[in-house]
Amino acid sequence: MTANKELVRRLLRRAGTTYAQEAGIRLRNQPMPLFQLLMLCMLASKPIDAGIAARAARELFKCGLRTPHKILEAERQTLIDAMGRAHYRRYDESSATMLVELAEAVQKDYGGDLRLLAERCGRDIPAAAEALQAFKGIGEVGASIFLREVQNVWPWARSTFDDRALDAARNLGLPSDADTLGALSQGRTAELAAALVRYALDAGVRERLCE
Repeated sequence: MTANKELVRRLLRRAGTTYAQEAGIRLRNQPMPLFQLLMLCMLASKPIDAGIAARAARELFKCGLRTPHKILEAERQTLIDAMGRAHYRRYDESSATMLVELAEAVQKDYGGDLRLLAERCGRDIPAAAEALQAFKGIGEVGASIFLREVQNVWPWARSTFDDRALDAARNLGLPSDADTLGALSQGRTAELAAALVRYALDAGVRERLCE
């Protein structure tokens, strides 16, 4: 157990930046950052590097596009240009359309406040995943990212580790049971989940962990 705790500390130190943090989202249980996270999850659901998706989200936020209202007010070209600056070019046209549809759905179904999604789902992880997948552009991958990233501000969503994170944990000799793994994070389950995903995807992280 002591060895596991030390390994988790190293993981968090070397790779414990969440994707929300990378995108510049100060995640809180409030409407704006929750919608920003949903935007990021839609962008990251495409077959594109997660870092590019985070940069695209950051560029959109720099334009003040952080709420459904602001997305719906914006010129389509503003969305496309912001994503282009992040080199999110292959999917910029389709993602601009999906961002507008996402904003419309969040505004229509939840009055712009995704805390209502948690409430209507009875704070149940499978129900929340299903509700998230009802948004166009948020499939199983996007819902998984959202719940993985939001768990520090939605404590009922702990401990969410997707298959990629659990596979990485197994490869490192860490527990593959989500609750046992989460207990090693000392309250930083979102950061640990992100670190495990980064370990799985990034050879540089794997090398740094061995240093």
